Amino acid sequence: MLKKLALIALMGISASTMAGGWQVKMGASAIAPTSDFNLAGVGVVKADSELGFTPSIEYFFADTPFSAELLLAAPISHDIAIDGVKAVKIKHLPPTLTVKYNFKNATGFTPYVGIGGTAFISWDEQSTGPLAGTEIKVKEEFGLAGQLGFNFQPADAKNWGVFVDVRYAKISPEVEVKGVTTFDLDIDPIIYTLGYSYKF
Repeated sequence: MLKKLALIALMGISASTMAGGWQVKMGASAIAPTSDFNLAGVGVVKADSELGFTPSIEYFFADTPFSAELLLAAPISHDIAIDGVKAVKIKHLPPTLTVKYNFKNATGFTPYVGIGGTAFISWDEQSTGPLAGTEIKVKEEFGLAGQLGFNFQPADAKNWGVFVDVRYAKISPEVEVKGVTTFDLDIDPIIYTLGYSYKF
């Protein structure tokens, strides 16, 4: 149901608003998985937190408070531990598209909220530690994403500003450890981002 609502939100922006403006954002993020779980017969499985470079492109629809932002993060690497011992290493891309509502006002602060979808595109899976040499396969996964933050543009700035935001993604890619087990890796990360913005 939630995925359908997100799709409707993405498609609901009118085609008549295509005379808006663009913004480029360059940010640094802390990606913090929020879930771990006890895999029967194996142990507690948890992905670690990582730092990443997270540029994005945003389009503002003319004469509306709405915009659409596409997150284009650099590849992110995670170590997955079982009972505190590193066992799997994966790299992935997390492209995320959100439709945002910008609360415009008379100050330099513009708060915003957004909802949309995200993807988990994995490659270069490696087994380490006690699983070294075991074949690992991680499937692509799609899920919901939410966003909350603000952009600040100083009074003497023509186009540039700074922004802070927090994103949450609901995502659980399937991990197959050949000949051992298959499980859904509940990552559900919170992404904390700080960076610069430039509006054209």
